[in-house]
Amino acid sequence: MGRLVQTDSTGTQRARLRRTVAEVLKRLMAKPELDEEARDLAALIVYVLREIAEGVEKSAGAWDKRHYYIKADRLRAEWDWTDRFSERMTNLLLAGDWSRVPVALAQLAPRFADVNVVKLTRSSALWEGAYDRLVAETRAARKEAAASAEAAEARREASV
Repeated sequence: MGRLVQTDSTGTQRARLRRTVAEVLKRLMAKPELDEEARDLAALIVYVLREIAEGVEKSAGAWDKRHYYIKADRLRAEWDWTDRFSERMTNLLLAGDWSRVPVALAQLAPRFADVNVVKLTRSSALWEGAYDRLVAETRAARKEAAASAEAAEARREASV
């Protein structure tokens, strides 16, 4: 079996993901009200920002291996907002705080202002069901965290 060769660099993937967020923002800005599709679009932003953060960490890790620590730290510093913003959007979406979602999206828009979107090319299949997936994923993560906390408490009590 041959090697798997990845043709896209993390920078290329990041550019594609930035284009996706810019298109989603353009679609959301055109919506007069927050409907089910808007929830899915907002949840897609969360997923894309997480993917950008993972790609940045992968790139920075490669720079660290080559002992280019300053370059890696600059890359991390340039993109450190992605994790914070995806967490903020997740909290807003899960809390159902729809009045604050447009404000958060307006704060996000300047970070993607340099991406020129003339034609919308992303398919709706990309965001359909994203909100439901985010809710289910978060519930599962919370259950897992609660179970591990209970297990840790039981081990602590057993050792006393």
